[in-house]
Amino acid sequence: MESIFHEKQEGSLCAQHCLNNLLQGEYFTPVDLSSIAHQLDEEERMRMAEGGMASEEYRTFLQQPSGNMDDSGFFSIQVISNALGVWGLELILFNSREYQTLMINPIDEKAFICNYKEHWFTIRKLGQQWFNLNSLLTGPELISDTYLALFLAQLQQEGYSIFVIRGNLPECEAEQILGLMRVQQQQRPRLIGEDEAQSSSGQRYPETAMAVEDEVVDEDEEELKKALALSKQDMEVEDEEADLRRAIQLSMQGSVMSNAASETKVVNVKVSGQISGNSAGPGGSQSETLTAEELRRRRQAYFDRFKE
Repeated sequence: MESIFHEKQEGSLCAQHCLNNLLQGEYFTPVDLSSIAHQLDEEERMRMAEGGMASEEYRTFLQQPSGNMDDSGFFSIQVISNALGVWGLELILFNSREYQTLMINPIDEKAFICNYKEHWFTIRKLGQQWFNLNSLLTGPELISDTYLALFLAQLQQEGYSIFVIRGNLPECEAEQILGLMRVQQQQRPRLIGEDEAQSSSGQRYPETAMAVEDEVVDEDEEELKKALALSKQDMEVEDEEADLRRAIQLSMQGSVMSNAASETKVVNVKVSGQISGNSAGPGGSQSETLTAEELRRRRQAYFDRFKE
């Protein structure tokens, strides 16, 4: 971890820290970025002058402050893009349709830079592992491949714009060392002046990736508890269904036996009638009908008890 270059926050120079942490060295200073910003301002002024230097739009433009930098040390995305262009690197918006159609797994990329309001920071792959190089942290933070996509999704939900870095990053010591060995992090870094950062100027900073992993583990445990509860309910339902099937089977057997007994009675009545010369009277037929209805009622009541 000591081989990883990590600039910590100074003033509002997060754009400088973001670039240097990405490139893994002290490649840019505030003077360098200010020079790029002034160059962009001049190019914008010349384009506005094409519409006429006496126009209202041109005079209004001259009265406005620079959109590429301010006195606090903030630099725009245009400044960062031009600074990376010096190294042959380009930015692609992560959630753009152009990029999403490529269906690229985030772990196959090389680096990302993230922006929310006036804060910039880098997420970069070194060797075979990913690191959160946020200048607001006390040090680099290891991010597992499993949680990289989740961390990026969380940043988007919090309002961050994410840009993919394309091109060949300059060689660095950390890349060479971590290409030969993997590191483990026992304790995650904390935010520098965490309490002050939470309350200053309404800026929001993301939870660290390890905190996200802990939250996911808790969610997984909750899901496991729910799954066990549902499984128990399914077993109880299956037991009730088994009891109901057995009840239906017993009921069907009882119905068959009842029908067989009824047929025997009918045969006996017919034989007796032939011997005596008299058929069964109306009273005997009504008695048999009532017995069948009583059987149906009892069977229905038995089924209803299981439905409840």
